[in-house]
Amino acid sequence: MSAPDSAAAPLLEPAGPSVRVLLVDDQAVVGVILRTMLAADPDIEVQTCLRAEDAVATAVQMQPTAILQDLGMPGIDGLDLVRAYRRQPELQHVPIIVLSANDDPLMKRASFSAGANDYLVKLPEPIETTARIRYHSRAYRLLLERDSAYQALRASQQALLARNEELRRLTQVDGLTNVSNRRYFDEHFAQEWSLAALEGTEIALLMIDVDHFKSFNDHFGHLAGDAALQSVARTIRSVARSCEGLAARFGGEEFALMASRTSLAQAMVLGESVCAQVQQLRIPAAPPSPHPWLSVSIGAAAMVPDAATLSADLIAQADACLYSAKRQGRNRVVTR
Repeated sequence: MSAPDSAAAPLLEPAGPSVRVLLVDDQAVVGVILRTMLAADPDIEVQTCLRAEDAVATAVQMQPTAILQDLGMPGIDGLDLVRAYRRQPELQHVPIIVLSANDDPLMKRASFSAGANDYLVKLPEPIETTARIRYHSRAYRLLLERDSAYQALRASQQALLARNEELRRLTQVDGLTNVSNRRYFDEHFAQEWSLAALEGTEIALLMIDVDHFKSFNDHFGHLAGDAALQSVARTIRSVARSCEGLAARFGGEEFALMASRTSLAQAMVLGESVCAQVQQLRIPAAPPSPHPWLSVSIGAAAMVPDAATLSADLIAQADACLYSAKRQGRNRVVTR
């Protein structure tokens, strides 16, 4: 079955009267006249408030689409009551039509300055009264619909941003270790390499490999191996943050730590910190490791990019140092 044409579908009106009027007037006879005047329109509901002291609370509870407010009421100045409505967040934009026996332009100006939307000299003609009430109520309802649509749009935008952030995380972060993945490392490394070439600054790279990891997996199982990789990754990420660097899973049990504006001596310090902190994890090592705790081997290199070098050259240097660290007994940092 095909979907209905939304453009041709009629808009459904809400159940019950769409125009809700709060009449605030201490004279009961005026209320009767106005209620009778408006009763001819079934789309208008009228509630009367005879006491000015109750008007604000009644309006907050009723949530009218328009307020008909008499200016001459005992116990309170009508303009003060108009201002009192406007101080309520729920009533700030509800249309207020003041009723007055005075057609004085100065009184009209004062009413509008206090926050009124319209001014009627009572008792007005039924057609005029109904027309103004309907006009202001419709404008108010459109305002509410616009605000509701805006809030829905904002909520949709926030949800979209959250989904985009999650998508970014999924495409840039390694699912197991929660550090950057190889794809993001390659993109970020290329950017930092170009920037270092422009600035003439040094860039350092540490290639980090978990020692005897295949034996660890075989001995303790893959779940233990995953947990070990996650712990090592957290350690590398912590060290990377200390130098505003990037930690990434390079592949399998191999990680990379890249740090811009970092010398070889500084890279050596970072590598030694990673080695020491991984040892402090106290993850038992598996045979044939000569060390009691799981360890890492690290190769560190640094260079200033120029026209004669490529980022792959730095990776190759760090990788060569890593294999040298393994040949020298593992659990150490070797530089070029």
